[in-house]
Amino acid sequence: MHCVRPIVSDVLLVGASDRRLALFENIYPIPRGVSYNAYLVLDEKTVLLDTADSAVSVRFLENLAHGLQGRSLNYIIVNHMEPDHCATLADVLRLYPEAKIVASAKAISMIGQFFDCDVTNRCTAVKEGDTLSTGRHNFTFAMAPMVHWPEVMVTYDTTDKILFSADAFGTFGALNGNIFADEVAFESEWLPDARRYYTNIVGKYGPQVQTLLKKAAGLDIQFLCPLHGPIWRENTGWFVEKYQRWSSYTPEENTVAIFCGSVYGNTENAADILAAALAERGVRHVALYDVSHTDLSHLVAEAFRCSHLVFASATYNNGIFTPMETLLMDLKAHNLQNRTVALIENGTWAPQAGKLMGELVNGMKNMTLLEGTVSLKSAVKERASLESLADALAAGLQ
Repeated sequence: MHCVRPIVSDVLLVGASDRRLALFENIYPIPRGVSYNAYLVLDEKTVLLDTADSAVSVRFLENLAHGLQGRSLNYIIVNHMEPDHCATLADVLRLYPEAKIVASAKAISMIGQFFDCDVTNRCTAVKEGDTLSTGRHNFTFAMAPMVHWPEVMVTYDTTDKILFSADAFGTFGALNGNIFADEVAFESEWLPDARRYYTNIVGKYGPQVQTLLKKAAGLDIQFLCPLHGPIWRENTGWFVEKYQRWSSYTPEENTVAIFCGSVYGNTENAADILAAALAERGVRHVALYDVSHTDLSHLVAEAFRCSHLVFASATYNNGIFTPMETLLMDLKAHNLQNRTVALIENGTWAPQAGKLMGELVNGMKNMTLLEGTVSLKSAVKERASLESLADALAAGLQ
């Protein structure tokens, strides 16, 4: 049975949510599920903007058929060729043989890589600034390469001021009846997943996102329609500002996140002492994570959120404790920059983690590494070095 929702009178949400999938892209935990948004425009010519993942293919195709109410499908606009949005494209092409594909040239070249169907005579390649009129609606296209695949584009409906933004402005989380961001507690319940989605999936490509934001700044956007998560129809500037921060690697909050890699609890004790000392100096919202127990995607998101980062690691096999090394390498891979960093190392006979962590941090862009790594040998025997580190961090926050 269909579940089709109107956005405006002739623009419908025809996608579906998946609450069974454990790992998005087989790597990111999504306990709240995920939505695969697709949009249908019922104009003189009908337009489908993107399709959906195979996991929700039955519901998506039911929604599409119900939305069309027996009409032909004239156009399929492909903003993004990633399989979570195009796995059902071949099914749609088969069911609606008159439909023409509108996409970037690079997206069209990818269709044959995913499907064994000849679309040679069914495709129109569009470039920056090209337009498509379907009657009441007029669409214009803007290229958005590497947000976060090279073929990506976004589509702007100049009639109803809708930006169909592909993976930009998306978030993890299934839609539970309320499809608009103003109908949910977005800041408290959705923002952490929106941040985690951006930082882990798109975060590496900040400069490319900045380019897209500059294009969007020249548009009158009344609706933001992403491919994942709620649709924005109010206060869109608030969410755009988050993207400005994340994509420019500007800390979202002036506070400290402590990432701890501890084998027997001694390094964790040092991290706890530091966190308490920071709180005593008036630092609010201090975050402390055990890197062995918190999923990497959450750690990356927190590193993007906070201005000051502390990495506290045991020495392991004469190197960095493995989960901590993984975190640091992942932060570098996601292009994190513009942070102040402090280090704590531990080692019973030959502490090495601090030196090696410092080398990784120095290999990242625009990172300020505080002098004076706190070096422990086994258990914490004195607090002075941790108190001094708290002083330095608190002073930097002011």
